[in-house]
Amino acid sequence: MDRKNFDSQLDTLSVFSELNCDSVFHAFRQCFYEDEPTETVRAVANFAGALYHLAHTDNWAEYLKDLVLSHENVCTYFAARKMPLSEHIRTAALHDLALLSTCAQLTAEQITEGENPDGLFVPSWKTESCELGTLYFDRLAEIDKHGCGIFAKYRMFHMELSTEADNGYVLKPVTEPDAVALHDLIGYELQRRQVIDNTTALLSGKKASNILLYGDAGTGKSATVKAVANAYAEDGLRLVELSKDELHLLPKLLEELNSNPLKFILFIDDLSFQDNDDDFSALKAVLEGTISARSQNIVIYATSNRRHIVRETFSQRAGDEIHRNDTMQETISLSERFGINVYFEKPNKALYLDIVKGLASQHGLKMDEETLVLEAERFALRKSGRSARAARQLVEQLCAKTME
Repeated sequence: MDRKNFDSQLDTLSVFSELNCDSVFHAFRQCFYEDEPTETVRAVANFAGALYHLAHTDNWAEYLKDLVLSHENVCTYFAARKMPLSEHIRTAALHDLALLSTCAQLTAEQITEGENPDGLFVPSWKTESCELGTLYFDRLAEIDKHGCGIFAKYRMFHMELSTEADNGYVLKPVTEPDAVALHDLIGYELQRRQVIDNTTALLSGKKASNILLYGDAGTGKSATVKAVANAYAEDGLRLVELSKDELHLLPKLLEELNSNPLKFILFIDDLSFQDNDDDFSALKAVLEGTISARSQNIVIYATSNRRHIVRETFSQRAGDEIHRNDTMQETISLSERFGINVYFEKPNKALYLDIVKGLASQHGLKMDEETLVLEAERFALRKSGRSARAARQLVEQLCAKTME
């Protein structure tokens, strides 16, 4: 092939010009820079190494397809806002996609044209025929399910404070999220149904409420939120976890996500406040519905072991503030600003044992029921009470013992 001519064609990428910033794609382009066959072979080897080590694959076509389909550009900008794409931009995108489809099919043999005067080893990679134009515009039509950029690659994120970022934070993808599924959870069906129904309302474009999941520790509040997020990820749901110390950034986060075509759960785990906590006001303002918070694609799901999220002492209750009752009502009523409150109480004996038996079945634990029940009750005594968490810990320990 005419390497120089092909490289010149790659210079005409416009809609997808930022692919050149990708390390693997950049290494691919370097294969066309050299005139000498030996140098071309070295460039091919460098590209293969980048594909192997940076992308952890040998499938070049699949890597390039994923890169293109998740690429955030002018096309995704218009699609996210339900705005028509101009003919000029569409034409440019189709040109780029046709050229990139050719790239996906190029083998090491084709790039080097079989020239290898020094007899160097030439690594190879998998290629396949793919029509990226069709795939890409089909994906654009369902951008509210697939998203773009990092939201197309990952389903869970956590907020991280950053002094270098203009908005004060970055969203870090969770590369190995908790894979808990709804069918893994046993008991608390009524509580989960409330969360599921509210989430499906969000996904269908209906008004959804912010939810406070509160109650005893170890009852599966956090697991419920994560399981729901996993269950509906393919329908366009993403989860962003943030800590209490990051609540002052909520307005900026809401502004960023408001125009995103996906739906989001903002997850605050183990929420509680001290008296006179500045973060209290930040969350209160969002829950009450400030202008920046009226997002149809975002809900806040928070968990807490306390019904009244603000910690309060008897001395504070008897304080010398003139209008102390007004202040007290403000602090204890934060939970009421959530549209839905879901209570998780400690399981009774029957539910606890049902959870133990169900988990034992899921894990394939071979133990007669009478012995399992006895072990469960003993374990609950050692853990100072029955809970879903205790049940899971017991079953995991019993499974570990059987494998020894």
